[in-house]
Amino acid sequence: METLGIDIGGSGIKGAIVDTENGRLISERFRVPTPASRDPKSIAEVIKQIQEHFSWNDNIGVAFPTVVVNGKAMYNSNLHPSWKGTQIDDLFCEYCGQTITVINDADAAAIAEMRFGAGMHHNAGLVMVITIGTGLGSGVFYDGTLIPNFELGHMKWKNGEIVEFWAADSARKKEGLEFDEWGARLNEFLKYVERVFSPDYIILGGGVSKKIHKFREQLTIETPFVASEKLNNAGIIGAATHCAEHHK
Repeated sequence: METLGIDIGGSGIKGAIVDTENGRLISERFRVPTPASRDPKSIAEVIKQIQEHFSWNDNIGVAFPTVVVNGKAMYNSNLHPSWKGTQIDDLFCEYCGQTITVINDADAAAIAEMRFGAGMHHNAGLVMVITIGTGLGSGVFYDGTLIPNFELGHMKWKNGEIVEFWAADSARKKEGLEFDEWGARLNEFLKYVERVFSPDYIILGGGVSKKIHKFREQLTIETPFVASEKLNNAGIIGAATHCAEHHK
């Protein structure tokens, strides 16, 4: 099945048509910078822009960067405060005129990795996909089943700070950290996750995962880990796959 997948990120909103049978993009990826306001109207307009770019007139899967329950944003996370409580699927449907299926962005990335990427042969036990970008997303599978909305990046950290503000890739950029210094922070976060949850396997995703050679030496966790295979396309692929499975 061919489905349009869209991934809403802190810096960019990306879309592509996906073959959900094999998890491959069958179009060029189209990216629009995330509007500075990050409010519902502005982002909905970008979703419509991406739909029109592909002349798409069928179901659309969207990966959204917060807890999503039955298509509703439970928090605003790194977006505009007015997102909290918004029925995302209905809003986007109003703009696009198509049925919209919405899923948490890290859950979408985890679906892509478990179905088609680095997690394909790890269906037993607890597998965590940690997406590292503007925030720290986490998609979790247990014995091949998704546990939705597992928000590890929003754990309280030192001095009551949210951990993603300290260890996400955005913190590295904002503070001008070298990869080794930032990698030590990421490692501290991962060691805490390891101690609390005892995962069997960790997949590191997000755009920075393609630069893992720059901070691999700082990662001293005992849990086997690997970089994402789908990289920055994981959210698009997972959103499209979730949509296709939802409408079988």
